[in-house]
Amino acid sequence: MRDWTEDNGIFTLQMTEMIDAPIDRCFLLTCSIALVQEELGMTPISGRTSGFVQPGDTVRWQGWQLGLHHHHASLISGYVRPTFMQDTMLAGRFRTFQHDHHLAELPNGQTELHDEVRFSLPLGLIGRLVARYIMTPHILRLMRSRFHRIRRIATTDAWKNYLAADGNSI
Repeated sequence: MRDWTEDNGIFTLQMTEMIDAPIDRCFLLTCSIALVQEELGMTPISGRTSGFVQPGDTVRWQGWQLGLHHHHASLISGYVRPTFMQDTMLAGRFRTFQHDHHLAELPNGQTELHDEVRFSLPLGLIGRLVARYIMTPHILRLMRSRFHRIRRIATTDAWKNYLAADGNSI
């Protein structure tokens, strides 16, 4: 199965991962500012800058991505603990950017993480080419890395470093 599609300049990337950990633990790790900071190597500079994002929160990130200084402001536009979180770009280099995080508890005790990222870039044909050949592979690498990081943390005692300190012990 192809993990991305394009429709009229809107790119949709999807990925699914199974994790042997409780759904609430995986959800909180998904919402962790510290974890996202580690993943992206960017710093939250305003809005929610630590802890866990909540409905309606904004986070403004800055740092380096693909050799360019980058800024990205997001709104937590959807939030249903522990099954769904959505962040939507308010400002940044993309024309549009939205990331849906779906979680499902499976009968065998595993948690299924399914992410969908939808984005477009400005600059017409040039933006579409950059999206297809540079941004899509880059974002898919970030998604794979995120899932591996969440799995590694959620299935070892490392989760306590992210959740227990904020009163979210599971």
